Amino acid sequence: MNPHENPFIVRTGIGQDSHRFLLPESNKPCIIAGLIFDHVPGFNANSDGDVVFHAICNAISSVTGILILGAIADDLCLKDGITDSEVYLAEAMKTLGRQKISHVAITIEGKRPKFKDRLVEMRQNIARVMKLDISQVGITATSGEGLTDFGCGEGVQCFAIITTSETRML
Repeated sequence: MNPHENPFIVRTGIGQDSHRFLLPESNKPCIIAGLIFDHVPGFNANSDGDVVFHAICNAISSVTGILILGAIADDLCLKDGITDSEVYLAEAMKTLGRQKISHVAITIEGKRPKFKDRLVEMRQNIARVMKLDISQVGITATSGEGLTDFGCGEGVQCFAIITTSETRML
């Protein structure tokens, strides 16, 4: 190894996802961060449409260069009928190799559902699925103040940033 080369590698990935709500009569549950939100229709998506898990998958893809949504998840959904985004996130985690996630930061935009009372539960579930300590998961939510389709209540948008680290073998 070059003596000027850093044996400690830090990478940052960003991911985004958004979905529009279906009509209420669809009876599809609204799933966000692996949790069901009552009194809100589900998302227009092939899968459960979990925008948080999808955004995290995209953030992992931006670190690894391996396409999760649109490739691995599509195969699971279309070929095997798996629509649970928790499964997609578990598959995304496998692509990290020796990279360890040190932190995941999430921000959600949507007028509905109301996230405030469930943020801790969301953090706990994300940490469980990703096998992280809850202190490694940060999450915020905004109503969007009616400035976008999400802020007007037509769907939900999520951004996720992950930080990974890896120590190279000397």
